Amino acid sequence: MKTIEQLEMFMTEPSEALIEDFKKLDGDLLIIGVGGKMGPTLAKMAKRAFNEIGSSQRVIGVSRFSNHLLKEELELHGVETISCDLLDDEALQNLPDARNVMYMAGNKFGTTGNEHFTWAMNAYIPGRVAEKYKNSRMVAFSTGNVYPLTDIAQNGCDESHPVNPVGEYAQSCLGRERVLTHFSHKNQTEMLIFRLNYAIDLRYGVLLEIANQVYREQPVDLTMGNVNVIWQGDANEYALRSLLHTESPAKILNVTGPETLSTRWIAEQFAARFGKTLSFISEESNKALLNNASESHKLFGYPRVSVKEMIDLIADWVSDGGYTLNKPTHFQEREGAF
Repeated sequence: MKTIEQLEMFMTEPSEALIEDFKKLDGDLLIIGVGGKMGPTLAKMAKRAFNEIGSSQRVIGVSRFSNHLLKEELELHGVETISCDLLDDEALQNLPDARNVMYMAGNKFGTTGNEHFTWAMNAYIPGRVAEKYKNSRMVAFSTGNVYPLTDIAQNGCDESHPVNPVGEYAQSCLGRERVLTHFSHKNQTEMLIFRLNYAIDLRYGVLLEIANQVYREQPVDLTMGNVNVIWQGDANEYALRSLLHTESPAKILNVTGPETLSTRWIAEQFAARFGKTLSFISEESNKALLNNASESHKLFGYPRVSVKEMIDLIADWVSDGGYTLNKPTHFQEREGAF
């Protein structure tokens, strides 16, 4: 895989399972917050799935679109776009109705020192959106950061594990969940809360960060000694298929890959592929932020792209000098300061 075009064609290819599910999906799809790291590929995958079944159902992407090139790119792929600042209530109320809503808007990085904006985006706006789309079905992106650090021997937090978010970003994300769940109760709106960590693209993500450190022979930080990851294409597919699994009150669903991965092991895999000398800083703790997504695997099957495949793809991408977004995940953060 040498180009962004090849990457996105691979990442947005709908599976047969997704195509079959989309045959059961009535109405258009509105994606709120389409301009983030995952939104563009999710929108393209959805449009390709509708095209595969010969449907005229619309995919509409909503974002501020500070990057006008993204707006043009989505439209070239058949995704309709609307520029909207969600904090402008008049603009929000003027958005079109849609049977299906994918809610991806939020704020993470830059929270420290700008907490008020993060809370407005992550906990206030969801309530306004939920009232606007009370007659829709909604999948709302959240994060595994709402869980506490747990002992690595416990196999991660499943959906029944008590939440205990660390830091204002994670607290505001739990606020988003609570606000959405309130409106799910109040209006009988069918929702699914999509607790995701960590999505992997060749242009950003946990594996890319570790790969770059190894390739440059920089010390690999073991502060977070274990992680979960999932290929972004698989995460997007799970999100789209989740539209058929919404409930009232809102259903919670953890989403990640099936393995608990050692940060040290990941670094060793890249070192072997690059032929680089490996060094580490810090030491592993017996606790980490880990997400048990066995329920999503029961619903949708295991991810199509395996960990070893992701490592191979990223190793080739880094070796070839592939384009990256330069957006660190800060997955090593244990105190919730983003």
